[in-house]
Amino acid sequence: MMKNDLLKLGPVTIYGYGLMIAIGIVVAYMVVNYRAKNRQLAQSHVSSLTIWGLLGGFFGAKLLYWITQYKNIWDHPEILWDLTAGYVVFGGIIGGILAGYLYCRKNKLNFLQCLDLFAPSIALAQGFGRIGCLLAGCCYGEETDSWFGITFHESHFAPNGVKLIPTQIFESVFNFAVFFILIWIARRVKLDGFIAGLYLIFYSLGRFVIEFYRGDIIRGSVGMFSTSQWISIGVLLVTCTIYISMLFRSNQVAADE
Repeated sequence: MMKNDLLKLGPVTIYGYGLMIAIGIVVAYMVVNYRAKNRQLAQSHVSSLTIWGLLGGFFGAKLLYWITQYKNIWDHPEILWDLTAGYVVFGGIIGGILAGYLYCRKNKLNFLQCLDLFAPSIALAQGFGRIGCLLAGCCYGEETDSWFGITFHESHFAPNGVKLIPTQIFESVFNFAVFFILIWIARRVKLDGFIAGLYLIFYSLGRFVIEFYRGDIIRGSVGMFSTSQWISIGVLLVTCTIYISMLFRSNQVAADE
């Protein structure tokens, strides 16, 4: 049975969602730190980029949630002060990348190389984060009669007592798979920005598909697609355009040589 309250130590409660987020951040940081040693990037930069990325991701995820909930915020302004819930992953990704770009520019670091370094770990952290979503019951799927449906009994987010599509599990497995694929490719391809671009393409495609099975429609939609699906389309188009431009320039340089 999924349960968010994992352990109580007196007045302190350890929540599954927060614990999995913390584990994801620590493990992702360890992977980045290990890989950075082969790329001659100082540990101080790795630590600073991690902090900047987390802060940018936090504000980006919260800001995008506020944007999607602007109608509800008008009637319930207390939403603005609730830091325990209400985050959109795509906002976190965009905010974290922008914060990393500002840090790299400030310290004269190669932004695309740094983003390539961090991209697999972002997917890894997301894999753990979705396990936290499963324990809390957020980001739940639609109702189903299938054998693989899961039932919540004490969730403050998902409807309790009905079988739901385990979208959290699907996305967690997907993110872990993306992590291993990116690590494998990173050992073979050295083009700056290639791994980061692949991450954005993989995640956008996967998220677009999984959104069809999500049941938490409060996140907002525009027409036939959810907000996250429209963002997925936008990120996919922009990334592919940049990709084509990079490959064209790379071929031009090779031809000139």
